[in-house]
Amino acid sequence: MKKGVFLLTLFLGFATWGQEKAKELEAITVTAQKSSIETKMDKKIFHVGKDLVAKGGNATDILNNVPSVNVSANGAVSLRGNSSVRILINGRPSVLTQNNGLEQIPAETIDRIEVITNPSAQYDAQGASGIINIILKKNKSEGFSSSFTLAGGLPNNNSAGVNMNYKKEKFNLFSDFRYTRMTFLGDSELTRTHLDANTNPTGFLFQNIDMERNSNRFNLYLGSDYYINNKNTLTLSYFFRHNVTKNYVDYNFDFKNSASSTTQLFTAQEFYKEPQKANQIELNYVKTFDKKGKKITANIQYDFWNDDENENITEKEVLPTPSIKTLKSRDIESSKDLVFQSDITLPINEKSGLDLGIKGEIRRIDSDYMVWDNQVQVDSLTNVLRYHESIFGIYTQYKSEYKKFQYQLGLRAEHFNTGSTDTKNIFKTDKQYTRLFPTLHLTYNVKENLSLQLSYSRRIDRPSFFQLNPFGGIADRRNIRIGNPDLNPMYIDAYEMGTLIKWKSFTFNPSLYYQYTTHLFESSFTKNPSGYVVEKPINLGTENRYGAEINLTYTPTKWWFISSDFNWFQFNQKGLFDVNDASWTSKLNSRIRLKSWSVQNSFNIQGARNSGQIESKTIFWANLSIAKEFWKEKASLTLRGDNIFDSRVDRGSIVGSNYTTYAERRFSGPRATLTFVYKFNRKKTDKDRLPE
Repeated sequence: MKKGVFLLTLFLGFATWGQEKAKELEAITVTAQKSSIETKMDKKIFHVGKDLVAKGGNATDILNNVPSVNVSANGAVSLRGNSSVRILINGRPSVLTQNNGLEQIPAETIDRIEVITNPSAQYDAQGASGIINIILKKNKSEGFSSSFTLAGGLPNNNSAGVNMNYKKEKFNLFSDFRYTRMTFLGDSELTRTHLDANTNPTGFLFQNIDMERNSNRFNLYLGSDYYINNKNTLTLSYFFRHNVTKNYVDYNFDFKNSASSTTQLFTAQEFYKEPQKANQIELNYVKTFDKKGKKITANIQYDFWNDDENENITEKEVLPTPSIKTLKSRDIESSKDLVFQSDITLPINEKSGLDLGIKGEIRRIDSDYMVWDNQVQVDSLTNVLRYHESIFGIYTQYKSEYKKFQYQLGLRAEHFNTGSTDTKNIFKTDKQYTRLFPTLHLTYNVKENLSLQLSYSRRIDRPSFFQLNPFGGIADRRNIRIGNPDLNPMYIDAYEMGTLIKWKSFTFNPSLYYQYTTHLFESSFTKNPSGYVVEKPINLGTENRYGAEINLTYTPTKWWFISSDFNWFQFNQKGLFDVNDASWTSKLNSRIRLKSWSVQNSFNIQGARNSGQIESKTIFWANLSIAKEFWKEKASLTLRGDNIFDSRVDRGSIVGSNYTTYAERRFSGPRATLTFVYKFNRKKTDKDRLPE
């Protein structure tokens, strides 16, 4: 909390200086804010506008300001409280969305966010709660233009980047270079109570963890647009990322009997290092026609990455018998992912049209896992897993309108082939299935400022490799997480009804939704023969989820913009665990702009909830930003504070058949960042060109 008070004092001092400068102005001028909600038949579009997090922040910071979307402290994105969401960059999957890659997309490069809770057949069926599509704006200035960014922060949050663009009549060259060093300081406390058949305590475990996470990142992006003629464009680009993660973790384990006397005392130190290299090569072709709206696009993308995860643990037993033990693990992973896609838009007349498309994705991942105990290889844990995934899809959708009524009918077919093998034949799987995914979207425009919408889609959520990989690491052998190679996909039927009402300075966007899910993902917690807890994802059963959401925007004056959203949902889960509970999320954003000064703050709350064996407590946090533009708006200086009250702490409990666990985790405390941005031959509204 002291850190939070220090950051708040720092911001108040900066704001006071700005207010004194503002009072010196003979005339205060104000600037209207562009940040609005746009509703289309199958999506909501949130224009980033002048959010201050767009200066020095990243994509996760922007997403935390988008209604319906939340990002946890460890980078997990959820939509309406559901983490099964598909994230796209400019409408396509990208290497940037993997391994916390969203943190590497500068916020200032984002033009808008599309939130698609009931996607049409044009989009992949993947994602239980829907799709988040991040749109990056291309630079359109003729000639040479560039931008330079320099940032420093506490804890360590230093970065430098340069973006350059050179556009002529027949071609457009673009590049982006960025380097970032970041440090995150976290800690956690855990208490586990072991119970007998009568729920009487038989023993306790008290665990404390202090963590320092360090990340060094270098990104390179190069490419060119070639304008064959005014109706044909070819784009070739290459993206490279080199990231080195180093973690230093101190563990303390105190085992006590039912009389609360210490029976065993351990300490452990972990050094974790993970160098990672990722590459993406993309070729894109766009053809337009004389007929308005007719277009053909074709895209081929090849991603390949590798990482080398190394855990080195020194464990010291203090009581009852002093001893030292060393543990080491190494997981060498590599992935190759080929994606090809083509879409055709065929207008039939001014009010009707047909969309057609195909897509394929072929992915291969290898995980070579080795474990050593006191420098002796543990054969029972050493293994090589090879995972393959092939997904082929085809879709068509028809859209039309009649007077005030619009409708869109779609059907998507996808064929899946997934499986895994390993050197010990323990995790062998092979699954093939073909599924149909119908969609329906209806809109009725009551009048210019009032519309009603109704939609349905069938979705699928395939497990990620993180959920499938059985090699979970050995850093904390008393709290083990492993994947489940036999995990099956979830299937979702989603229904939604909403409306959008617009007034001069106020928008009101309520909606009701219902989802029915089969083969639900959930975490199972069991105790192994050593008495340690093992977490493993399983297919739980079914879930009925229904909720209500309200998005509001209000502009009381030209210089003040307010947005808010509230989402309440109730769910009933049946299967291995029967759970009936409700939860909610809410956020409030305020942005004020006076001449060249801007102030923005945000408040976020996630309500308590139960799911399976897990009970999570309410969590809230606040962010604050202050910015000053100068040199005729070519440059800006922004001071940002995240989690300024140090209140972003995950608290929750796990209930097992013969134990209970209560834990508090802080992934990162308060952070302050000062960012300087200078743009050469660019307007302040122009965005940097970054990889799709």
